Amino acid sequence: MPSVIRENIELLTDKLTITVSKEDYLPSFEKALKQFAKNANIPGFRKGMVPVGMVKKMHGLAIFTDEVLKSTEQGLTDYLRKEQLDIFAQPLPGDDNRADDFDINNPQNYSFSFEIGLKPQVDLHLETISLPRYKVEVTEEAVQEEVEKLQTKFGKMTEPESVDSVEHILNVNIEEADAEGNIIEEGIKKDNSLLVKYFTLEFQQKLIGLKNNDALTFQLTKAFEEKEREWLIKDLGLDATDAIQLEKFFKMTITKIGFVEQRELNEEFFKEAIPYKEITTVAEFKAAIKEEIQAQWDKHSQNLLHHEIYHAMLETIKIDFPETFLKKWMQVGGEKRKSAEEVENEFPTFRSQLQWTLITDKIATDANLEVSEDEMRMSTKQQIMGYFGGMNMEMGLGNMDWIDSYVDKMMQDEQQMESTYRRLLTEKIFIHTEGLITSKETTISVDAFNELQQKHQH
Repeated sequence: MPSVIRENIELLTDKLTITVSKEDYLPSFEKALKQFAKNANIPGFRKGMVPVGMVKKMHGLAIFTDEVLKSTEQGLTDYLRKEQLDIFAQPLPGDDNRADDFDINNPQNYSFSFEIGLKPQVDLHLETISLPRYKVEVTEEAVQEEVEKLQTKFGKMTEPESVDSVEHILNVNIEEADAEGNIIEEGIKKDNSLLVKYFTLEFQQKLIGLKNNDALTFQLTKAFEEKEREWLIKDLGLDATDAIQLEKFFKMTITKIGFVEQRELNEEFFKEAIPYKEITTVAEFKAAIKEEIQAQWDKHSQNLLHHEIYHAMLETIKIDFPETFLKKWMQVGGEKRKSAEEVENEFPTFRSQLQWTLITDKIATDANLEVSEDEMRMSTKQQIMGYFGGMNMEMGLGNMDWIDSYVDKMMQDEQQMESTYRRLLTEKIFIHTEGLITSKETTISVDAFNELQQKHQH
């Protein structure tokens, strides 16, 4: 059995010297020679009748080298398993290892060195992390705005003869033209739907009283306020940074005038808007709307909390790393060798990712957090349903067998399942961590909360 000497050479970095004796590799070498002779195809000899001496002369050194290295690798593997060492990546062969001075006629003991990077101990102390837990205030104005949106969404579409309201919807044909409204051949052409209230107040007055097939000439900078202008510039394929393009003239021809009559607040509407609840009064409807809005903001708040937990853990949980070993591994461990400069540039990000992995692995291990196959299956099914606009799984889709069949297919994709597993486990880790840190609920306005979210957009 190969002997192993272990010595510490740097922080969390040890050197293992594996020494193999003749007794470790000679028996396997002799066996390999005989096996090679049995299977070799050498001109002048029948298969299986090649003399071992000839094989040794022709291929002996290669087979000898292979068996010495196999014994060394086995000795290293057995030692790591016996000592139960928790290491990063794979052991790195020492720079002084040589396999070019083997003498098949003079077998002796051979030594090879390997560097290993040891994983550090992780002390969490999550109770020392203190973060606010925001409760976004849902105002009556926000509830009323959502009620009106639903009244419009489920409203009845009508077609007025002329424009007389800023709430009218105009189906229009937009064509690039000159200042007099003459169409430019090969110019931009686009159909669109626009609310009258999207236009500037001055331009709205020009629209009042127009009917189907009436037309107006406009410039984007004068007909729309900046916010509404931005998405129309994109829709027309213009460059927002090119002032000349923004001064182009367009002829807009009305092809249809529409208006949505808002629904009355009655039981029939309540059932259509919120079919999964029994609602009979306006007060109950508004309460249900407020509950849904609050649930959405609570989810946003939880996401922000998780984001802040992530940064807080990276900042407060200090972990030592075998940096020299890791940098060396980064240089030689990939498909393509990296330069020292490349490693130095990439190492800070790599170190943070490694720190996060160790932290989450520690939390998951301590709390026995796991993701079952059933949970992965349900998540995959919900993902598929999301492709259909979040339709209720139990309603409106008829036979659901095709979904189960598609889920079965997706669960055969190892990369997809690994991604799903990590995502679900990370969600569990964050939710578990919520209960371990110190947090205090803080009421906050929508605007203030949105400002906080903007700060974390990276």
